[in-house]
Amino acid sequence: MRYDGPVKAGATARRMSYAEYCALEREGGRKHEFLNGEVFAMAGGTLEHGRLATELARRLGEALDDRPCRVLSSDVRVHIEATGLDTYPDLSVVCGEPNTGDDPHALTNPVLLVEVLSPSTEAYDRGQKAAHYRQIPGLNAYLLVAQDEPRLELQTRDERGRWVLSEAGPGEQLEIEALEITLDVDALYRDRIPPRARA
Repeated sequence: MRYDGPVKAGATARRMSYAEYCALEREGGRKHEFLNGEVFAMAGGTLEHGRLATELARRLGEALDDRPCRVLSSDVRVHIEATGLDTYPDLSVVCGEPNTGDDPHALTNPVLLVEVLSPSTEAYDRGQKAAHYRQIPGLNAYLLVAQDEPRLELQTRDERGRWVLSEAGPGEQLEIEALEITLDVDALYRDRIPPRARA
């Protein structure tokens, strides 16, 4: 999802309570992020963004087919209890029973989160959003997927609770140890949509 600024035009975001925000999200229509009482609209992505998210969901789903794990689309909201951020990752993976905490429409226990990068969100996805995600106790991995070149970046929590970065590019594979999955970069990017078609 691309960050698209405040819901209302102007310098500040729209303010509301968490209960009001949850009601807004149940109404459908646009998706919004919530943090500290501020609500921000989220916009859709490019054709390549959608293709990468769908292809990755397919590959993760096939790899997890015999395990009690589910791959969830960007329609699923994730709530980070420690920081209060609510957002819609491009993909989430939950193993075992989904935990929704106080809000039955928001997942609180993903083990893997995925964001497909775009120019307007890359800094946010790598920085502030990653910092929020790392506060999820059961999160083991955060995958960043480039759409302008074949590149995967994986942040994983090690046995001491530290976060470690792994990268993979053309001709390489990336292992997500927490899920015992290996992603082939070339296979994931094989059917890329040409840049001219993405505009």
